[in-house]
Amino acid sequence: MTTDLHPAHKDDNLYVPEAAKIIAIKDFTKTEKFFRLQLMTRKTLGHEPGQFLQVTLLGIGEAPISISSPPDDNSNEFELCVRAVGDVTDKLHALNVGDTIYIRGPYGHGFTNKIISKMKGKHLLFIVGGLGYAPVRSLINKLLPIHDQYYKISILYGSKSPTDRLYVDELAKIAKMGGNVELLEIVDKKDDAWKGHEGVITKLIPLVDFNPLETLAIIVGPPIMYKFVLAELLQKHLPEKNIYMSLERRMKCGIGKCGHCQMEGIYVCQTGPVFNYADISNNEEVF
Repeated sequence: MTTDLHPAHKDDNLYVPEAAKIIAIKDFTKTEKFFRLQLMTRKTLGHEPGQFLQVTLLGIGEAPISISSPPDDNSNEFELCVRAVGDVTDKLHALNVGDTIYIRGPYGHGFTNKIISKMKGKHLLFIVGGLGYAPVRSLINKLLPIHDQYYKISILYGSKSPTDRLYVDELAKIAKMGGNVELLEIVDKKDDAWKGHEGVITKLIPLVDFNPLETLAIIVGPPIMYKFVLAELLQKHLPEKNIYMSLERRMKCGIGKCGHCQMEGIYVCQTGPVFNYADISNNEEVF
């Protein structure tokens, strides 16, 4: 469900947080944790892949965090992956199962039904870096159960090191799916146990055989990654209109009031965070 924001008007759905109980926690890395939560006042979250929430801890503050679970019309549970990088996220990491947090949203325009309908029958090329796997996981886990509706699903995932990988159990299952689903991983710096690829994520792109006119690329990761990935894809003649990217790391207030996410007049939290590259390719502030 896409949220149309009207901050100038009173809107309880926009400003008033609602309670969510933590029902599961798992340590991923030294800085990232997995949280499964249950809404206390709504049947379902009603989000679309790529949207985000404002997570509130009373007396501490709030932070925008992307939703990592796929939409589910039959459940009031949802999932987050949180990196401890400040007061709110540090405190969130200190909470336990049974504790209550508060959320607002979902906000932003994610991978809408219109975008997803364009993916049918196409080769989907996911290029994901680091924590970017958390927001794009919502879309990946929505599509994998119906992977036969797509020509192929290729997931390229890059991490700083083997110990920085997220959702390792899920990645192992994806790697074993076979058929028209493939997973290629790479780390910036390997350890003695890592037998896979080493280097930057663009090294994986030549390993995927794709028809640029029948392929849709989905890019999510740290800002520095985008410029190099885009250059590689464009060199392989992938049309700009066939590239989707999430700028979720630009989020701040989430409702278009603070201006921190602005790029040449575009409020990323309202128009995005998911964009078709053709619509923003001339925007000098994208990177």
